Formats: sequence, C-alpha cells, structure tokens
Amino acid sequence: MALYAVGSLGSGGYATLPGLVLTYFLTDNLGVSALVAGLIVTAAKIWDVVIDPVIGAASDRQLARTGSRRGFMVAGALSLPFFFAATFAVPPSWGPAAGAVCVLLAFLATATAFSLFQVPYIALPAELTSDYDERTRLLGWRVVVLTAAILLFGAGGPELRSAASDPVLGYLLMGAVAGIAIGLGMWVASRTADAPAEAPADHTAPPAGLRAQYAAGLRVLRRSQPFRALLGTYLLQALATGTMLATAQYVATWVLGSEDAVTLVFIALVGPALIATPAWAALARRVGKERAFAIASVLFLIAAASLTLAVWSPGAWIYASVAVAGVAYAGLQALPMAMLPDVISHDERASGGGRGQAGTFTGVWTAGETVGFALGASAVALMLAATGYVSTVAGASTAQPDAAVAGIALSFSVLPAALMAASLITLRRYRLRRSDIDVAPPA
Repeated sequence: MALYAVGSLGSGGYATLPGLVLTYFLTDNLGVSALVAGLIVTAAKIWDVVIDPVIGAASDRQLARTGSRRGFMVAGALSLPFFFAATFAVPPSWGPAAGAVCVLLAFLATATAFSLFQVPYIALPAELTSDYDERTRLLGWRVVVLTAAILLFGAGGPELRSAASDPVLGYLLMGAVAGIAIGLGMWVASRTADAPAEAPADHTAPPAGLRAQYAAGLRVLRRSQPFRALLGTYLLQALATGTMLATAQYVATWVLGSEDAVTLVFIALVGPALIATPAWAALARRVGKERAFAIASVLFLIAAASLTLAVWSPGAWIYASVAVAGVAYAGLQALPMAMLPDVISHDERASGGGRGQAGTFTGVWTAGETVGFALGASAVALMLAATGYVSTVAGASTAQPDAAVAGIALSFSVLPAALMAASLITLRRYRLRRSDIDVAPPA
C-alpha cells in the first residue's frame, strides 16, 4: 500500500504543475497568444489519447509474457525528468514561434513518458486485491499522497519559480527539481508491479498490432455499461477540475491581484482534502462508493457555483469556497478510482473475458481523463482569447480589460459548476453496487 501510494507523487506532480503554469508560461513568459497556447496543450493531450490505449494493451501483453507490468513503468520514470525540465527551459529570446514549437515537442515527449508509467499503474489495483472495501482503502491512501503532491507541486512549484531573480532561470529550476521528484516517485511505485513469475492461468492478453489494440479498447467500452457510465462521469469531472486548475494562476494574478496568491489558492484547495480523504472512505463503506461519489460531486458543484460572485466582488472570501471545493475534490479523486477496479472485476465475471486485461481498461480510462484535462485548458484559452486577454513576455507589465478579468472569474466558477452538473446525469447510469462485487468466485 505504501509503495503504491508513493506513485501518486509522480501523478500529482505531472497533473498539477503543467496544468497550473504551462499555459501561463506560454502566454506571460514566451509571449505566445492565448489561442496558440491552448492549442499546444490540447495537441499534447490528443497525443496522450492516441497512445494510451496502445500502451494499455501492450502492458497486458507484457504481463502475459513476463508476469509483471514494471518494464513500462520504469521506462517512464527514467525518461520523464529530462523531458519535463526541457518543457520549461525555453527562453523568451527565441521568440514566440520557436518557443511554442520547442515547448510542444518537449511536452509531447513528457506526456509519452508519463503514459508509460500511468497506464499500468492504474491497472494494478484490480490485480492487487479483489475486496470491495480494501480497494477503497488502497486508493484512499493513494489519494492522500496525491493530495499532498498537489499541494507540494502546486504551492512549491511557483515558489521555486520565484526563487530565482530571473524568470527564465526560475522556470528552469522549477522544471528540473519537479521533474526529478516526479520521476523518483514513479520509480519507487514501479516496485509494486513485481508479480509472480507466471501470469494467471485465465489471463487473456490482447493481440499485437495497432489496429487490434484499438479494437480491444472499443470492445471493453461496448460490452461494459458500468465502465461507460463511470468513464463519462470522470471525463466530465476531469474537464471541470482541469478548467479550475488552468484558471488558478490567472485568478491569483488578475482577480486576487498577486501572482504569488496561487500558493494560497492551492493551500485552500488541497489542505482540506488531506483531512477529508479518510472521511470519504468511511462514508463509502457506510453508504456505498457510488452514493458517496454523488455527494462529493454535489458539494463541488455548490462550491464552484458560489465563486461566481467573484465577478462582482473579489476578495479573500474566495479561499473559503475553494476550501469547500477541496473537501469535495478528495472524494472526486478517491472514489471513482476505487470504483474502476470493481468495474474491471465485474466485466471479468460478466463477459468471461478472462483476467489480465486491466491495462486495456486503464488505457481507455487514462485517455478519457486526458481528454477532460486537455479540453479544460483549451476552454480557458478560448475564454481568454474571446474576452481579449493580452499576452506578454517575462519582465513586461500590462493591464487586462475588464472583460478578460470577468472571463477568468467565470472560467473558475460557472464553467466547472455546469460540467459537474452534467456529470451527475452520467453517474446516475452507474448501477454497480457492493452486492455485485463481493460475490463468491466461481469454483
């Protein structure tokens, strides 16, 4: 459990820091337009969507061949630090066009390295334990570390950036230190993948070949209704939280009036989540994971909607609403991840597809999650472009039109609230309950 949880140091860092500062790095350090910055982030995430199902199916084949998923995880852990640092190593002197291209290429390589780790990492819980409540406990501890990592990177990343007097060196320092920390967490967690020398007797690995791998992903989507419902819900919620994450730096700078206020925003969001995660696990044991998940979603919706008032009356009260969202966010992370292994084991029994196909499920899952976060950043970039946001380069100062500041506030409130409301509709279609999971295995 401890080794598995440490992997979220990598997951939290990769998910948080680029989402928090990459768009801002492009628009306010390299002088790239908001629209182009959004396209860069989206292009890298589209690449994730393309490769994740392939990595998932390849991970299943590796498990069948070697009895472990560790090979891909180690490859990702060792290569990510270099590419992550390179993403933030581009100086403004290269110009917006060259800078945009270099950031895109480096971020594509970073995304590939991360997927090599993340897809098999998410597949492991379905194979580590078959117990309904134990999965919640396993994923609960993972989310505790994930939440701490979000706080560490969300608050510490900008602090590292500010530690150097030169913004160019500050971003490079941030990228190098964060990349090493992410890679180290991933490498430690890869030990969890050490499995018996032989795969299970009923292990059915997907066939090789690109077309067959995508076909395997489509098959699990078609045959598993609970998977479709859970994936749709999680995609919409990733879009909602990705929108808030991508807007946080802009809210700190232009709504709260200080670039460094982003640290306080992250403390308000993540601090309560550290305490709330065990409470969500306890609630799930009492009322079921799906009901606890719905409660967390409604709480996040209310908190996000309340932030709409920042359009007319910005102030320190924003931190209180963000803290409520942080309590809900802990549930939004732990509960669906604990439900995914239930979906996989249910499919094994219902379809007779055999064990060892968790990588195929998680490849599709990670692709869906990636789409959500990518579209979140893209939605913010489109809002900035539509409301006249003025890009600049490091060291230069500018003022933003009132419409742009209002657009930032709405991207942080109304948009995520609406997406969270939509996710409640798809969640109603998730029909698995404890009785569907805790059943005696066939003789």
